[in-house]
Amino acid sequence: MPDTVRDGTPRGLDEAEVGRIFREESGRSVATLIRVCGDIDVAEDAVQEAFAVALRKWPADGLPPNPGGWITTTARNRAIDRLRRASRERELLREVAALSPGNADPGMSEEVALVQDDRLRLIFTCCHPALSIDAQVALTLRLLGGLSTKEVARSFLVAEPTMARRLVRAKRKIKAARVPYRVPDEHELPGRLGPVLAVVYLVYTTGLDGGADPGLCPEAIRLARILATLLPDEPEVAGLLALLLLTESRGATRTAPDGSLVLLADQDRNRWDRALIDEGRTIVRRCLRRNRSGPYQLQAAINAVHVEAATFEETDWPQIIALYDQLLAIAPTPVVALNRAVAIGEVDGPAAALVLVDELELDGYHPFHATRADLLRRLGRDDEAAAAYERAAALATSAAERDFLRLGGRASR
Repeated sequence: MPDTVRDGTPRGLDEAEVGRIFREESGRSVATLIRVCGDIDVAEDAVQEAFAVALRKWPADGLPPNPGGWITTTARNRAIDRLRRASRERELLREVAALSPGNADPGMSEEVALVQDDRLRLIFTCCHPALSIDAQVALTLRLLGGLSTKEVARSFLVAEPTMARRLVRAKRKIKAARVPYRVPDEHELPGRLGPVLAVVYLVYTTGLDGGADPGLCPEAIRLARILATLLPDEPEVAGLLALLLLTESRGATRTAPDGSLVLLADQDRNRWDRALIDEGRTIVRRCLRRNRSGPYQLQAAINAVHVEAATFEETDWPQIIALYDQLLAIAPTPVVALNRAVAIGEVDGPAAALVLVDELELDGYHPFHATRADLLRRLGRDDEAAAAYERAAALATSAAERDFLRLGGRASR
């Protein structure tokens, strides 16, 4: 929900439904209004005002046939009013008014429509080199993903006021630097690509969080497909798309009907989405033939090994370790090292893995403590395992993960 209308919801309105609509539609509306009025603050404020109007009107009038179109039209009108009050140039007003339905060229080709996708423009604007990488990701999640400032702050493990100040500074910097609202020219794209891929990946992983909007996952895949269309010769773009497809293929089996978490080893592999798996594996094979390995391609290859195994026990762990060795060489992060240690544990046992895990400095990362807890449990060190489970549960962001980890802690006592 937008920060300014989080409270005061009229009785009888399904707030969850309005929240879902906001998440699905606000990014589109904000992106479109930025294109036509050229001001992030005006666009964002107008969309939030439109949802405030919706919260007042929809309980009595019912949901309109096209809620997203209603929001965009209402936001457009609010933007026009704001620009008039600010005495902006009349040409700018004509551009805003041109947003009315029916002005799109029906003969526009699909390729041109993709290149002109407003949300893709917004990603490249938010991911401009004038901003730090953290600011790029945070601003895109806020503007494009429809996350509240509080939710973006949680993704970065910082306090909400701290994130609010970061977002304000980022928007001011875009305005001061006169960052253009466009997809970069072809010769500029390679240098601008890394932050954009990071944003799309984080949008997807945020959608995996049980407390976030699951609609972010298909949105991230859609954006990855657009990037793959724009940049067919960039293997890391293809690698990211493959990674998201292979991860999404297991989506229906990650939780049980009661909402509880299901580990990879216990998932029903017959319910995995074979079409997504086949598409992802095809992309991975194409990437491997190019022999230009990058982090997303290697992560996709690791996921491909997982989905190729008929059972968890048949997983080719030595191959996964070899892939993690390559990944660690080009992306030597503690999180990669943690995942490699998990694979080591499947080959050499929990004691060997625990030695590697205890060398890492990841105290604020709940999968670190969950991994330690599992390894300690397997070693019969139940009291230490219970404490690690509790620490992991305290840091987990979703209720399903917290419940699962606390259950593990109780079982270890």
